[in-house]
Amino acid sequence: MKNCAIVGINWGDEGKGRMVDLLTEDYDVVVRFQGGGNAGHTVINERGKFALHLLPSGIFRENVVNILGNGVAMDPENLWKEMQEVMSQGVDLTPDNLKISDRASLLLPWHRDMDELEEMRLADKKFGSTKQGIAPFYSDKYQKKTILAGELFYPEHLKAHLADLMEWKNLTLTKVYGAKPYTMEMLEAWIENACEKIKPYVANTGAFLKKAQAEGKSILFEAQLGSLRDLDYGIHPYTTSSNTTAAYAPIGSGFPGAKITDVVGVVKAYSTCVGEGPFVCEMFGDEAEELRKNGFEYGAKTGRPRRVGPIDIVATRYGVEVQAATEIALTKLDILSYMDKIPVCTHYEVDGKQTDEFPFPVALNDAKPVVEYFDGWKCDITGVRKWEDLPKAAQDYVLFIEKEIGCPITYVSVGAERESIIIRK
Repeated sequence: MKNCAIVGINWGDEGKGRMVDLLTEDYDVVVRFQGGGNAGHTVINERGKFALHLLPSGIFRENVVNILGNGVAMDPENLWKEMQEVMSQGVDLTPDNLKISDRASLLLPWHRDMDELEEMRLADKKFGSTKQGIAPFYSDKYQKKTILAGELFYPEHLKAHLADLMEWKNLTLTKVYGAKPYTMEMLEAWIENACEKIKPYVANTGAFLKKAQAEGKSILFEAQLGSLRDLDYGIHPYTTSSNTTAAYAPIGSGFPGAKITDVVGVVKAYSTCVGEGPFVCEMFGDEAEELRKNGFEYGAKTGRPRRVGPIDIVATRYGVEVQAATEIALTKLDILSYMDKIPVCTHYEVDGKQTDEFPFPVALNDAKPVVEYFDGWKCDITGVRKWEDLPKAAQDYVLFIEKEIGCPITYVSVGAERESIIIRK
C-alpha cells in the first residue's frame, strides 16, 4: 500500500500525464485532485494519442478506478465531450472505473463567459487565461456560490439553487460587463444536455477512497500544472486558481486523512511556459523556434505556441522544495539531441548580484538568467532503455541537474510512448 502524488515542478506542461499513464500499472486508484479543463495531459499508448483535460490519466489501465475529486473544477459539458472522444477510441468508461465526487463543485456556463469578458477588459494587462472559466469558478466556489455535483440528485432543490445563483450572476454580467443575462431555459438545457449525462458517475468518492485504503490498495494522486502556477507559491498573479502542490492532494481528492508516501516531481529536460508572466530563462528568435518545433511545444488545450528556454535550475530547485519531491521524472531528454551545445540556466542575477534563490514574484521581472553550456550528444537516444547505454554527454547532463536540484532522478523519458523510458532505481 502506498500513496503517491505525481506533480509538476515548473510551469506545467512537464509530461505528468505520460508519467501517470506509465506508473498506474502499479496502482489501484488514480485521483485528479485540483484544476480543471484549462490544461492538457498528453498520453500516447497502444490505443493512440490522447489529450486529456479533465479525465484522470489512469483511464487506459484496466482494473484502475479513476476519480475526479472535490478539488476539481468539474465542467459537465467539457467532461462529457471528452468522455465521448475517449470512448470513441475504444476506451471503456463506466461508473465502475470513473467516479466523480458528489462534493465537486460544477463549473457553470457563465464561468467561461466571465473569464473571456474579464480578459477583454484587462486588454494588454491580461493574465493569459485559457478562457475555460477556471478563475471565475474558484472565485465563486470560495464565495459558496456554486452547485455541488451531488445536488443533481435533488432536482427541485437544484433548480431553486440555480435560480438564486443566476439572479446574482446576471447582475455582474449585465451591469458590469454589459453582456446578455442567462435564463432558466438556458440552465435547464445545460442540465439536460450535460449534467444528466455525467450524473451516473457521481458518487461518494470519499467513502470509496477510505475503503480502498483500508483494503490496502495503492492510490496515485494526479496534479494539473506545476509549482510555479500554484495559487499561493507560484508567480502570482500569473498562476492558476488552485493549489497544484502535493500537500493539497489529500484535501482535493476527498480523502483528507491520506498520508502521501511518495512525491514524483516531473521536470522537462528544458523549460516551457504557456501564458503570461515572468519567465526568466526564456529564449527568443530562431533559437527558440527551433526548440519549439523539435519539441512540438504547442498547448494541448489551446494549441498556442509555448514559450521555451533552457532548463532553469533556480526555478526547478524551488519547485522541488515546494512539492517536497522525493524523486524526479525527467521528460523529453531526446528532444535536445539536435543541439551541439545545450544551454542551462544555472543561476539568476538580481540587482547586479548572482543568486540561487527563487525571487519574490515582483522581483522576477528584473531577474536575468546566468547561462552555462554543456556538450550535446548529437545522436538519436529514443531507443535507449538502460542508463548505461545513454551517451556520456547525456548522462553528464542528467547527473548535473540531479546534483543541482538535490533530488534523485529515477525516470528519464526518451520518447512520448509509454515504453520510451529509462528507470534508474
